[in-house]
Amino acid sequence: MVPVFKSSKSRKRMRRSHHALSQPNLVACPKCSVAKQPHAACENCGYVSSTVALPQKSEES
Repeated sequence: MVPVFKSSKSRKRMRRSHHALSQPNLVACPKCSVAKQPHAACENCGYVSSTVALPQKSEES
């Protein structure tokens, strides 16, 4: 089907004004102070919470 009326550029762009991406929220890791997402494990040290820490793979050369 073809639209009955042409939608102007401004109407299209106003409709799409909410489609923009936002930056992810980052917090500092309490152990190593590297930026990480909240409620997620730290990629640097594996810290999750005071009772949980993920094991890290050791670099072998």
